Amino acid sequence: MSTTPQSVNPEIPKYKLIFLGDQNVGKSCILNRFMNDTFTEEYQATIGLDFQSKNVQIDNQDIHLLLYDTAGQEKFRSLIPMYTRDSNIILLVYEINNKESFTHLPDWLNDLTNVNKDDVIFALVGNKNDLEEQRQVSPEEGKKFAEDHGFLFQEVSAKTGDGFSDLFYKNLFEKIRIKFRPGGQQPTTEVKEIKFNIEQEAKKNETKKGCC
Repeated sequence: MSTTPQSVNPEIPKYKLIFLGDQNVGKSCILNRFMNDTFTEEYQATIGLDFQSKNVQIDNQDIHLLLYDTAGQEKFRSLIPMYTRDSNIILLVYEINNKESFTHLPDWLNDLTNVNKDDVIFALVGNKNDLEEQRQVSPEEGKKFAEDHGFLFQEVSAKTGDGFSDLFYKNLFEKIRIKFRPGGQQPTTEVKEIKFNIEQEAKKNETKKGCC
């Protein structure tokens, strides 16, 4: 079930972030962890598309994230070009304990037929790094794929929250600050670590669906 978008000042920059990847890799769980800093074992497959929104601050500037969680089932793949239109950030998700979800990554990239990839921030996310004993994809493999395509890379665990600070509040938000700076100019001030209180911000948002 989708949540109602937050009201937002039209002057606040808005960025569309979309999750892509196979079914069961944990896209909804990642979104739920990011929104509410929580995890549930309940599984509710996303049907088509789910939408949520969140206000965050980067260097004391408010931004509005429009977050789209897509279904991983094959029957919805034809809708990907429509969903990804005008995306600013794409998180490509696989699970470290499922080699097949990793080998399918090029197929997901091939579905981005109407995306100007030079205008989009990509992050490759290896989920479920709490399942180390079941690992089928090494960190080196994930890092190489990301480097070959010019993507950010981070392994995370939606279950424990491991890696989320690095993925969102250091790497991804810092990349937003630099890439979408007016005029495309590089920052002239020293890059600062972005601090973000998940629990405080989560109180401003409501999530009504299950996970994964």
